[in-house]
Amino acid sequence: MTGIGILATGSYVPKQIVTGHDVAGPAGVTPEWIERKTQIVTRRYAAPDQATSDLAAEAANRALEQAGVPASALRYLIVSTSTPDSPQPPTSYVTQSLIGADRAACFDINVVCSGFVYGLALARALVAQEPGALALVVAADIYSRILDVTDRKTVVLLGDGAGAALVGQVPSGGFLDVELASFGHAQRLIRVDGGGTRMPLTAETVANGDHFFRMNGRGVRDFVMDNVPGAVQTLVERAGHLLGDVDHFVPHQANGVLLGELVTRCGLDTAQTHRTLERYGNTGSASAALALDDANQNGHLKTDDLVLIATFGGGMSLGATLLRWTEPS
Repeated sequence: MTGIGILATGSYVPKQIVTGHDVAGPAGVTPEWIERKTQIVTRRYAAPDQATSDLAAEAANRALEQAGVPASALRYLIVSTSTPDSPQPPTSYVTQSLIGADRAACFDINVVCSGFVYGLALARALVAQEPGALALVVAADIYSRILDVTDRKTVVLLGDGAGAALVGQVPSGGFLDVELASFGHAQRLIRVDGGGTRMPLTAETVANGDHFFRMNGRGVRDFVMDNVPGAVQTLVERAGHLLGDVDHFVPHQANGVLLGELVTRCGLDTAQTHRTLERYGNTGSASAALALDDANQNGHLKTDDLVLIATFGGGMSLGATLLRWTEPS
């Protein structure tokens, strides 16, 4: 018996450490307020000469190194980002060139913070129709470039980073099921208004701050609590398990206080919840990928462990997947 699962993981965060003291003043808050409200202590910002593809390439190379396979072996390269290098070409094509994945068919997806799970679902489907293929899913975002430093709702939360997972055939276990959902009626909860065809960037829109990331924090919290617990329960039960069977919970790293409440609401108190937000903040679609790699690199994930990855974000969207882990050989 074989399945389709995660063969290796990798991640990368920029070198610059940004503390609560660094962001508190312009946002009109204190470092103590930030930690109390978010549980985030530090976050990372990309260097001026780094683009999203640079972060993606670093994470991709680390996953490939763990797997012991060259980039030339990749059949598919999927890059999840809502902060691309540029409108065109796709960031995945730039990443392909950086890592030398010349044989890979590449494409970008933008599901904001749910993109990593959507990418895994796509990779699983592609490998299923082409047995033996390898698909690399990379989630990368540089939110520091679109933050309003005076907006305490966003600047205290967000950072930059990238995470990757290599998907292919595994001896046993692997992905058991996936749950994806979109909620377009809630599209205004998280947004960047300027820079697209509806509102092209002009001197006036930049002066108005329309190119900045905006979020309705209370609305997002209500969305998460109203939708994520039910989706997680449906997924786990459809796969023939109980919530108490889950060994590891890898959530989107949105906000520490929110995650604590979400764990309880989802009935996952007995699972080990993996968190990196205290160190890296919310890194968009990279958040869950970073947390998964952190758990993997630190030896927490063992063969046959039941791993639940759950993400949610702008759109609004949610994505969750349940898999039986196979330790990388």
